[in-house]
Amino acid sequence: MSADMSYGLFERYVREGELTLVDASGERHSFGHGSPSVTWRMKAAGTLPRILKNPAYELGQTYMEGGWDVADGSLADLLRLLRQNLAKAVLRHSALAPLARIVQSWNNIKTSFSNVARHYDLDEALFRAFLDRDMHYSCAYFRRPDVSLECAQQDKCRLIAAKLALHEGQHVLDVGSGWGALAFHLAREHGVRVTGLTLSKEQLRVATAEADARGLADRVTFKLEDYRAHAPSAQGAGRYDRIVSVGMFEHVGRHFYETYFRKFAELLTNDGCALLHTIGSTAPPSPINPWIRRYIFPGGYIPALSEVGDAIERSGLIVTDLEILRDHYALTLAEWNRRFQAQRARFVASKGEAFCRMWEFYLITSQTAFECRDLVVQQWQLGNHATALPVTRDYLYRSCD
Repeated sequence: MSADMSYGLFERYVREGELTLVDASGERHSFGHGSPSVTWRMKAAGTLPRILKNPAYELGQTYMEGGWDVADGSLADLLRLLRQNLAKAVLRHSALAPLARIVQSWNNIKTSFSNVARHYDLDEALFRAFLDRDMHYSCAYFRRPDVSLECAQQDKCRLIAAKLALHEGQHVLDVGSGWGALAFHLAREHGVRVTGLTLSKEQLRVATAEADARGLADRVTFKLEDYRAHAPSAQGAGRYDRIVSVGMFEHVGRHFYETYFRKFAELLTNDGCALLHTIGSTAPPSPINPWIRRYIFPGGYIPALSEVGDAIERSGLIVTDLEILRDHYALTLAEWNRRFQAQRARFVASKGEAFCRMWEFYLITSQTAFECRDLVVQQWQLGNHATALPVTRDYLYRSCD
């Protein structure tokens, strides 16, 4: 695409906010008006045509390479402005999209282990630098936007526990248990036993050590195991009273949705219930962003509401409650990035500038996706018969006070 055609695109579509584009020669071009006002500076010739030829991939790629920067305003301001004004204009729909969303997330067990290792086995210090003290790597629950990340993550745990309607002595399966934060909360606050499954060796190491340090090793156990291979022990009648899965469904892969929910139905007691917490797309089904797939979450896939509902119906489980969380992940990601920026120089020294540009672009492009409602969080409450659950929602919010 020529420079004139590029500028014509911005002239036509930029209506919310003001974009000043500075090309590699220093020439300035302004489009739109109002707030936010952002100056986007190209540092290398040919960067803008690359971006416009394949924006979903090249916007992140050229930022990693140092091909452009934000001179006035912030990276979040720029990405928000581009989403609001240009997203529909530059999206390309392919007849191969249905095939792509399956093939690109064809996550058999071997591939799932490999995909998880590429992200979650990055060194512990990186995640400790930007997560809360307990290392929750999922959307927090902000009852007010001004509360601390630590408080919001605890409120998320309380909401999930309420939706699980826990009773002391029950056995809970945590599918995708991460560094163990939710498992520790449930065991400590509700007197339940928890079995956690992870595919990350680093998460297993940290969570197991933390269980010992907190004196919870007798109630919380972690396994390096795929959910498809899991069979419960004979203890507790061989099935689980509750199942919870937070921030893991995005790694299941479209082809395995029905397998995932059928496994839940198999492992859950007749009167038990499950809680699925996952990122969801507000758009019709489509493949994940190619830059995110390459650098951040290989094998990842963000489900549309219809895809989750269809798989649940075919599994035989009953949907007992569904809640959509909107602004909460945007607030979470903004705080993660603030904390990462405070430690950025440290990671430039150890991992390099390109890595840090990759990581901040990941956090901020995700933040703006939630701000612009491209993404939300879905919380599905499920059961085989759901006889243990109250008939109104009152119990959920009393438990969070």
